[in-house]
Formats: sequence, structure tokens, C-alpha cells
Amino acid sequence: MIATLRRLATVLVAVGFVAFTAPAALAQAPAKAEGGVLTNAAGMTLYTFDKDAAGSGKSTCNGPCAANWPPLMAAADAKASADWSIITRDDGGKQWAYKGKPVYLWIKDQKPGDRTGDGFNNAWRLARP
Repeated sequence: MIATLRRLATVLVAVGFVAFTAPAALAQAPAKAEGGVLTNAAGMTLYTFDKDAAGSGKSTCNGPCAANWPPLMAAADAKASADWSIITRDDGGKQWAYKGKPVYLWIKDQKPGDRTGDGFNNAWRLARP
């Protein structure tokens, strides 16, 4: 009887762990759609760069470019899913890509909802779902 209760307790703990961690896994999505554009978890607008070839697995925005257009970085253990993939940057870091295009933030956007980088140098575009 005690062994059966211990097994039942183990199962209940495991079920509770799965129920507790499942929402956390969903919260780790790299971006969300807001107002017709993709934003990071903080609501900051994401952009794509025309010089990045979709599906190439590369970012052409490195060095000073990446200082102004910070890449949306992926955690080392992040997993690609659906339209989201992960590329390896020149510095070895991991970056999220949407439909094969790396995505970036813009240093001059100051608050959630800002979209000041759209059309910059006729090469930066809002990332759209």
C-alpha cells in the first residue's frame, strides 16, 4: 500500500511539473505579432535587412551594423520551430530568423511600438508575420 502511494505521489509530481513548465515553454517564443509587425518579448519592433538572403543561414549585419541593429539573439539551447529558424552569426552567436530572414532591433527605437527604422537607407523593413 505504501509503495502504491509513493508511485501515485511520483506521478502527481511529474504531472504537476509538466503542467507548470508547459506555459514557460510557450513564453519562450522568439517574437509575437503586434499591430501587424513582429516584436520581441518587450514589445520592441523587429526588422529585416534587404542585404540578408532568405534561407542563406547568414547575417550580413555584423560589427558596427550590429551595434545599430542588434540581432534578436537566440539562447544556446533554443530550438527552431514553424517559421522560426536559428542562424549562426560571424561571431558564433545564435540569432533568430523568421521565414529564413534574420531579424533585428533598431537602436533608435526607444519604446514599444516605435517603428523608426522602417525604410532606413532603403534597406531595412518591418518584420511582418
